[in-house]
Amino acid sequence: LLIQRNLCKIVLKPICARGIQVKGLNLLTLYFTAHFAYRCKQIPSNKHQAAEMVSKVRVFILLLCVGVFVVLRERVAEVSLENFSPFHNTSPCACGKCLSEDDVWFTQRFNKSVEPFLSAKHSLSEAAFRWWKVIFYVLLSTPDVEASSDRCRTCAVVGNSGNLNGSRYGPLIDFHDVIIRMNTGRTKGYEADVGKRTTHHVMYPESAVDLDNTTHLVLVPFKIQDLEWLIKAFTTGFSGASYMPVKSHIKANKDLVMVVNPAFMRYVHDTWLEKKGRYPSTGFMALVLALHICDEVSVFGYGADKDGNWSHYFEILKNKHLRTGPHAGTHEYDVIQQLHKNQIIHFFKGW
Repeated sequence: LLIQRNLCKIVLKPICARGIQVKGLNLLTLYFTAHFAYRCKQIPSNKHQAAEMVSKVRVFILLLCVGVFVVLRERVAEVSLENFSPFHNTSPCACGKCLSEDDVWFTQRFNKSVEPFLSAKHSLSEAAFRWWKVIFYVLLSTPDVEASSDRCRTCAVVGNSGNLNGSRYGPLIDFHDVIIRMNTGRTKGYEADVGKRTTHHVMYPESAVDLDNTTHLVLVPFKIQDLEWLIKAFTTGFSGASYMPVKSHIKANKDLVMVVNPAFMRYVHDTWLEKKGRYPSTGFMALVLALHICDEVSVFGYGADKDGNWSHYFEILKNKHLRTGPHAGTHEYDVIQQLHKNQIIHFFKGW
């Protein structure tokens, strides 16, 4: 009633002054009637004109409500179709449980937007390039890889730890869709424990090995010279100097070469390792790479063997203690343990 009186005083004063009754009008109709009269400068002079104006306003309000109802109903129908269509799947993969689901610790570190590999369509940020150049100079002064809702890609990341000896993990490893090995890891003579298949082999020039024609060479370019090595190792031959002998030529399928994005390396160092160590190890890079290109990840051959030795399964070494060099080896292993504890990965610790 107070609002009605105020409207009468402000806008409908001429109507009220003529003694026209507005008592029966609801607030919405009153407001639109007042607004219409004010904007159009059509003040009714008698009750008949006022009633006609109110009738028109009521028809306008009715049509407006019908229009809003129709628009909202169509929008609700669209949303319902999106949510309940058999072709609409909000899950990032087709596995029983996807890597990126329901884990706060993991989602705080996992950044899907960071591209794992270099390609023509991706540019390198200035910050990432500066970080890469710092790595280059540190190495000189101190020498020592899309998700889909209909896909369930299983990956095995196979390290080189001596704990693989006697494990009989070979058939289990070979059962995966993608099998990632690294550095000087080999399969010949060790098939029962490490498997015989390899789809991706992660390396850098100083750890390079020849590959068959079906395996992806995944280069981790820790320094700018590594890209020069990659080009020349497939063409004229590399003759540059490094802190250890480097293969001048490499046997591999050049069409399957993949180069890890330096921005991805920086992301692993800054986010996953919290800037501990000078740069990530090849093994840890391979693991985080798997988190980005796979839907289920199983990890083999990381850590010490049952006697506490940090040796390779293809070497005969005893009492070899953990030597991490420029890597944050202990922290890397702790992160792997946390991933296993949170059921993000399956960690097989060997024998």
